[in-house]
Amino acid sequence: MVYDGIILSLLIGLLRGGNFKGIAHINLRGGWLFPILLGIEICIFMLQNKIDIIGQASNVLFLLIYVVGLIFLWMNRHQPGFLVIFAGVFLNFIVMAVNGGRMPVSIEAAQTLGREYVEILKAGIYGKHEAIHASTVLPFLGDIIPLSPPYPRRQVISIGDVVMNVGAFLFVQHLMVNGQNNPSSHQTAHEGR
Repeated sequence: MVYDGIILSLLIGLLRGGNFKGIAHINLRGGWLFPILLGIEICIFMLQNKIDIIGQASNVLFLLIYVVGLIFLWMNRHQPGFLVIFAGVFLNFIVMAVNGGRMPVSIEAAQTLGREYVEILKAGIYGKHEAIHASTVLPFLGDIIPLSPPYPRRQVISIGDVVMNVGAFLFVQHLMVNGQNNPSSHQTAHEGR
């Protein structure tokens, strides 16, 4: 979902007369962490059903990824939108942490994804997701918001995902419109190292 928000933000940034100069000068503290975390998460998804030990530890591994991600976001909290992104990630982390490291998904909302997905979800864990059930804690923070046409992709998202997208939108808009010719915005990114 965050990728959708970034793409939309790029398009709106261009419509507002912005350009990619500010994006070319992104300098985040610990910026190398994000691609590593993404790679680890993809590896867990691919291997958790093939290697037992990864499958058994996947919930803890997902939570650790979130913790490191939150540290990265906090390190860059001076960047426009990053505190909002932090809040969204934190909401997702909280609901996963109190539910054993899995993101609860509404079966009703998941209907938009098709019967096959719903059946897999009902059968147990799918990736880092599990169906919302009677003992789910804070279910309203889970994936409960269905997106379907006219939205380009069918998916189910959480309140945390929405908040993250708002933060990502603010950050990209700053880079494309406000930060494009503002050397001080690049200087700020170097401060505190």
